[in-house]
Amino acid sequence: MKTLKYIFAIVILSISFVSCSDDKDDDPIISNPVEGLTKIYEFPSADHSVEIYSEKTSLEVGYNEISIRIKDMASNKYVTNAAPTWMPMMHMETMEHSAPHSMLSNTEESSVYKGYIVFQMAGNDTEYWEVMLNYNLNGQAMEEMMKVDVSQPANGLNKTQVFMGSDNVRYILAYVNPKDPKVAINDMQAVLYKMENMMSFPLVENYKITVDPRMPGMGNHSSPNNEDLTYNAVTQMYNGKLSLTMTGYWKINLKLMNANGEVLKGEDVTELNPESSLYFELEF
Repeated sequence: MKTLKYIFAIVILSISFVSCSDDKDDDPIISNPVEGLTKIYEFPSADHSVEIYSEKTSLEVGYNEISIRIKDMASNKYVTNAAPTWMPMMHMETMEHSAPHSMLSNTEESSVYKGYIVFQMAGNDTEYWEVMLNYNLNGQAMEEMMKVDVSQPANGLNKTQVFMGSDNVRYILAYVNPKDPKVAINDMQAVLYKMENMMSFPLVENYKITVDPRMPGMGNHSSPNNEDLTYNAVTQMYNGKLSLTMTGYWKINLKLMNANGEVLKGEDVTELNPESSLYFELEF
């Protein structure tokens, strides 16, 4: 009899445990759509606030992925139908100009608007960047002027090139990936824009960027199985392969070629010419 009571007690405990487990499994999992990002700015207003997030801790010269959220204070919720547009503006002592940038979209998460800006230069005590943000809030058109600090990369490596091509067009070429390079064949990405005027920077399509990575401190040796960067209409970036055979400092020598195969900037690396005038730098 005692044995039966003991078995019955175990069965009851087991059912209770399973029931509790099932209840926990039914609890909704709340995900954070900006997990892994740093909130670098918040611009509060009377009835809402604009938050700016980045993978970096600050904005730098070059390619910056940026996420924006708009919080409605009345509902304490983030806005999902803001339809924002933006325009970066550099205020210099004698002139103003914009910068290459993507559109803002919220295709992955309805309350997070993502895009990127390629800042060509850093700010200083008298010259500064602003991002003008236009958006809708409860049916009302809004505009926010957000002053942001842009500095040179802390590691001092060159991942952005602003130059005049042999066709007398000014180009902006910026490194995108790999963010965390490995001793492997890495997927490589870059963006290429041209300067039409001080406010217009259209994408450049269907050019080619040759890739020749070298280690200056190791006899300037190269690496096998690199693939030149070619334009991808889906990503609107230049995609290729970057082979890195060891850790250390690498100079990624580049040549920019137009659709006719004419070299607009950069040179081949030879014994007499150890580096190209167009390059990115990596160290890992």
